[in-house]
Amino acid sequence: MTGTATPTTVEPFRTEVRDFLAANLPPGWKGSGALDEHAFEAFTEQFRRKLYEAGLLAVTWPTQYGGRGLSQNEQVILAEELVKAGLPDVSVWDRFGMKMLGNTLLRWGTEEQKQRFLPRILSGDDHWCQGFSEPSAGSDLANLSLRAELVGDRWVLNGQKLWTSWAERADWIFLLTRTDPAAAKHKGISFLLCPLDQPGIERRPIKTAGHQHHFCEVFFTDAVTDADLVVGEVNGGWAVANTLLGFERGEAAATFPIKFREELDRLLAMAKERGAATSPAFRQRLAQAHAEVEIMRWLGMRALGPLLKGHDPGPAASVSKLYWSEYHKRVTELAVDILGADALTPTGRWPTGSVRTDDPGAPNDSASWVGTFITARAGTIYAGTSQVQRNILGEQVLGLPREPRADDGPQTRSTR
Repeated sequence: MTGTATPTTVEPFRTEVRDFLAANLPPGWKGSGALDEHAFEAFTEQFRRKLYEAGLLAVTWPTQYGGRGLSQNEQVILAEELVKAGLPDVSVWDRFGMKMLGNTLLRWGTEEQKQRFLPRILSGDDHWCQGFSEPSAGSDLANLSLRAELVGDRWVLNGQKLWTSWAERADWIFLLTRTDPAAAKHKGISFLLCPLDQPGIERRPIKTAGHQHHFCEVFFTDAVTDADLVVGEVNGGWAVANTLLGFERGEAAATFPIKFREELDRLLAMAKERGAATSPAFRQRLAQAHAEVEIMRWLGMRALGPLLKGHDPGPAASVSKLYWSEYHKRVTELAVDILGADALTPTGRWPTGSVRTDDPGAPNDSASWVGTFITARAGTIYAGTSQVQRNILGEQVLGLPREPRADDGPQTRSTR
């Protein structure tokens, strides 16, 4: 592994994790992917509580906020052992609360914000969702128009967010808002924390092509949040957002390949069961997928470098995000091709999640693979489209000339 930790220093932690799993997994455990949606949610909640009580959540966080003060190497080991045991490495709430907001608060939050929110994120008392995209602000995120006006000791919010995952069941939302409409559109943005359970907020679920209801529209009509719940500087939210997006794309770069390897192993098993492994055409594509997952693993190890030195992931994190999302389109297309006509009438258990792979231990049902095939297309859009990732890499990493912008002034409104 890349980093400061050596195998000698991290192996005791691996042993700790394995001992915990041996003591806490139920007899005959086949993996979380073998559970239906309701059983999966119940089990995940119960098992997360055990992880929390054992100090196996946010192990890289400082000890004063409930973490263990360990390195990213231990975080990768934890993810490896969880996936090997047929468990998700993080719950949907922890993806937003710990991975995104928690790490961002450690970088930008006030001490009061850290003391107030980080322990409740770890304990699971607060569930968070992400409010970035809007009808006119997707790839061009800085074109957002949700307004926040400071009135006395509160911000008053008016506008809309779109594609807000799990907003219907969350307690809080972290938001990008327009706090200075007259400023250049990247300059007049603030990063706010806002409670969702209030009269001025309406949440409407959106059903996806994958038979799920995880996305929402969220409408704000004179909703309020406290004046001191700005993360970073007022009108300085763009820098905070880039830090959060770096964590979203970068920190998990070393753990995602573990999930993709588990998924590829299931695909190889299905190819053998269906006789596709003897086809030269399929064998070539399977071999290509194997090579790409191995490359993804090394890209993930490289992405750990800045984090191990205490730096933000930075724009180079876009390498891993672009790579895994485009890979996942290809490998799920291969799965559907192996299924053949069975993909037209999928049966069995549909995926329980709406991002990336199905859960570890998922069966080789046609519904699992078709659902993941649909999800893989979304992977090239959420957390920054592939086109946006290429622009980031070209301009901020390779130093290529900047792509012309139609507008670098105040935000524009959609004419649709």
